[in-house]
Amino acid sequence: MNRNINLAVLIDGDNIPSAHVKEMMEEIAKYGNPTIKRIYGDWTKPNLTKWKNLLLENAITPIQQYGYTTGKNATDSAMIIDAMDILYSNKVNGFCLVSSDSDFTRLATRLREAGMQVIGIGEKKTPNPFIVACDKFVYIEVLKNQAEQKNDDDKNADKTNVDKITRKEINLIKSTISDLSDDDGWAFLGDVGSLLQKKQPNFDSRNYGFDKLTPLIRSIGNFELERRENPKSKHKLIFVKNKEKHTTKSKK
Repeated sequence: MNRNINLAVLIDGDNIPSAHVKEMMEEIAKYGNPTIKRIYGDWTKPNLTKWKNLLLENAITPIQQYGYTTGKNATDSAMIIDAMDILYSNKVNGFCLVSSDSDFTRLATRLREAGMQVIGIGEKKTPNPFIVACDKFVYIEVLKNQAEQKNDDDKNADKTNVDKITRKEINLIKSTISDLSDDDGWAFLGDVGSLLQKKQPNFDSRNYGFDKLTPLIRSIGNFELERRENPKSKHKLIFVKNKEKHTTKSKK
């Protein structure tokens, strides 16, 4: 993703915990410049009290939305209407939708149809339709784990917040390498990471306790890694290959 793009950050205050807003904003800054930052909710209710002290610190504008009727989510409607207004203002190139609510699935799809980059941030309970409607989806639990690591003198990951990689993810990596590999089976790791993101927007090495894709792939043991000289930079290029299964041929 282009880090120079302007982003509109829209936060569902009724649906997102305030505890790690600092880490959330640092994460968003990796993908673009958050020029519009708004949070939606009924600020007369006590459940949003924790957000209030954080808004000024992070320059987030609160949008008041009263719940006029029971059982209807007025916050969702206000956020969707604002998103469409911002879309047609042509002031941003992408959106960050912060919510764990599947009600924003159609909005994410519509924004992408209009050529916008869409990043989603939410908890692991977020329904899959909303996740796959985004270009990228980041779990709040990952940001929480990073914050705890920074505060831990030993820098040890909290394994309770780390997922164990399954055969499904390993097969996804294998098939992605095959999709991109040359005649010798090698694929540029940067391209592999980009295609993994397109195939599965919530694929993130940090979900499995690794900061980067390289150490994650190395830990699995099913792949070969090779560093090559980069004529344009002092940093070497990393290529990856599926390990071949060695079979013993029977003698005739």
